[in-house]
Amino acid sequence: MKQNDIPEVMAGVVLTGHGGLDKLEYRDDLAVPKAGVGEVLIEVGASAINNTDINTRTGWYSKGVTTGTDQGAAGFESANEEDGGWSGQPLSFPRIQGADACGRIVAVGEGVDAGRIGERVLVRPMQQAPDDPSSYNLITFGSEFNGGYAEYAVARASEVFAVNSNLTDTELASFPCAYSTAEGMLDRVGLKAGERILITGASGGVGSAAVQLAKRRRAEVIAVCGEAKFDEVRELGADKVIPRGQSLLETLEKDSVDVVADLVAGPQWPELLEVLSRGGRYVVSGAIAGPIVELDVRTLYLKDLSFFGSTWQPKRVFENLIGYIERNEIRPVVAKTYALRDVVQAQEDFMAKRFSGKLAIKVKT
Repeated sequence: MKQNDIPEVMAGVVLTGHGGLDKLEYRDDLAVPKAGVGEVLIEVGASAINNTDINTRTGWYSKGVTTGTDQGAAGFESANEEDGGWSGQPLSFPRIQGADACGRIVAVGEGVDAGRIGERVLVRPMQQAPDDPSSYNLITFGSEFNGGYAEYAVARASEVFAVNSNLTDTELASFPCAYSTAEGMLDRVGLKAGERILITGASGGVGSAAVQLAKRRRAEVIAVCGEAKFDEVRELGADKVIPRGQSLLETLEKDSVDVVADLVAGPQWPELLEVLSRGGRYVVSGAIAGPIVELDVRTLYLKDLSFFGSTWQPKRVFENLIGYIERNEIRPVVAKTYALRDVVQAQEDFMAKRFSGKLAIKVKT
């Protein structure tokens, strides 16, 4: 696409505030953004649905909310505008969501090599703030700035990665947010070959990614998910599958797991610590069953456990992910694809947990 072929307006879905699905508006009169200094303009081919999109819309990240994510399809009345974003800061509306984006660079801003025009790319969702790239000061594509639920998007050139793959745009768009979150968790705890890992929420986007990525590291994988999704999770590489809601202590011995990768939390959380071995590691990047849990501190210190929260990711996590994709070491799990104008339906289906893996949004028709 030549510079003068870029249109002035585009279609996209904007979030107008925290609340229900009525806060999502499909529009076809949005101004196409311009690439600023150090930025690129991407013609978006596809995006995908993620928990963070739902949590941001409903206001679940607010400390005023203490229940699981499934309680807030219409938004949480207890959410506070002042801390409704994942970072604890207020968001600016309207906002184009979409933490995932696969597309092609069609224009570059000042200071960016024009040779990048035409590159097929993935955008790193969790980005370091440009003024302090070495710190934990983060911004997120589709949250602090506009994301992939639109025909065009702008991102910093340093956070946009070329990808050489025969996969479709919708397949590639299933990787960035979920797989970088999962890989960040495994990187944080240093999962090694031969270790035994328990993964909760294993049929979801991040969970199914974690199963694949843990098997790539040659770990033994125990997955927790709904019984209807056992076969899909086994196909991803799980060595053992446990029904969601069943007592872990009925299936696993105490002190028998090296690592727990948790995306669920909720009332069953204390059992996760019971099955961890002495010196075991617990890493968490989600709490869909409820963020408030009960901890017996004696279990923590008497078993010498290590706890890791996992949001921030070093850039190598995304760089490694690009390599895994290009070498076909991981595969996309796309359950269904929707048109851009059907983002509301896609979010409804996501919240209903009808599918395993990712729900993709085909932006370019």
